Amino acid sequence: MSFYDFTAQTLDGKPAPLSAYRDKVVLIVNTASKCGFTPQYEGLEALWRKYKDRGLTILGFPCNQFGAQEPGNADEIANFCSLTYEVSFPMMAKIDVNGPKADPLYAWLKQEKGGLLGSSIKWNFTKFLVDKTGKVAGRFAPLDTPQSLEKAIEKLL
Repeated sequence: MSFYDFTAQTLDGKPAPLSAYRDKVVLIVNTASKCGFTPQYEGLEALWRKYKDRGLTILGFPCNQFGAQEPGNADEIANFCSLTYEVSFPMMAKIDVNGPKADPLYAWLKQEKGGLLGSSIKWNFTKFLVDKTGKVAGRFAPLDTPQSLEKAIEKLL
């Protein structure tokens, strides 16, 4: 299996086959609007603007599993991201990243790269970096800022 075998759903409910990102470096982040790490949206948007023309894609996956910090519906999430942080990278539908209802993509990501808590996601803004072949190249903690990932991203581009 690779990243390209999965399909996500966009924030507005459309299917998004991840095979559309073939030959790109993809940064996948579980996000939340009311989290101490929420200002990372600004850094993610800066990465997106800096590297998108070189082949980077960022995919945000809102998740309400950590402290109920993403309570909004799709419209509220979209408005928050747009108005507060001018997010222009793709945002996907709200999902679970842990537990029995975990999205299949996240089940696979966690299997490919365990973290501090084994295969579980610790908190919002955990990041996975996928290389151009669809393999998970890295996993980064919520404390890792988007800017701290630049060297890893540049290496894969």
